[in-house]
Amino acid sequence: MVLNVHRIASLLKRWLIGTHQSYLNKNKLGYYLDEYVFRYNRRTSTSSGLLFLRLIEQ
Repeated sequence: MVLNVHRIASLLKRWLIGTHQSYLNKNKLGYYLDEYVFRYNRRTSTSSGLLFLRLIEQ
């Protein structure tokens, strides 16, 4: 359990540094975390394109 938390925290840190080039707006940190959680939860999805199509169809 602790190893998984450490692994996720490490991945989050690398994603934030790589994506946002070390510029983080503290007011938007919740949005950054929401995006990361969404991407992490969908990482093994085989229907990621279908999600986009469903969003467009609405």
